[in-house]
Amino acid sequence: MKNRIFIIQGDITRQTCDAIVNAANTSLLGGGGVDGAIHRAAGPDLLAECIPLNGCATGQAKITKGYRLPAKYVIHTPGPIWRGGERNEPALLASCYRSCLALAWEHGCKTVCFPSISTGVYHFPLAQAAEIAIRTIAEELGKTDTPEIVTMVCFDPKTKGAYEDALAAIL
Repeated sequence: MKNRIFIIQGDITRQTCDAIVNAANTSLLGGGGVDGAIHRAAGPDLLAECIPLNGCATGQAKITKGYRLPAKYVIHTPGPIWRGGERNEPALLASCYRSCLALAWEHGCKTVCFPSISTGVYHFPLAQAAEIAIRTIAEELGKTDTPEIVTMVCFDPKTKGAYEDALAAIL
């Protein structure tokens, strides 16, 4: 499993892969952080494709084309807003990763890049989010050969370190 999950620091909008994951809001119409960066890099056609999708529930995922991104697809998933952990936030975050990987499998994606979902403006505690992400990805990859490679694309060294620690602890 360790040779299928990678952790890097970088810009998710520049990753050449089959699908990148967008830490979207429930409207799917763009926003700040990763969501805004993906919409800007993909261009206006992404927004045009997202409008008729009528949003997406927290913990679920929807897929679109990648347009001007180097990825064929964008998989959009709204992560949970942290409200102290008493409102099913951990299960909803795990569901984000499972839902995205299911769509990647359905669309034959061999390579998928994830950001750190919900750890920015949604304030999910970073170490806990990293553990949930790596555990869920490892469990899902254990069920199938596709995707072949999942890369966590971390915005900064602190986030990268948290995911490296989670990967070392789980695998």
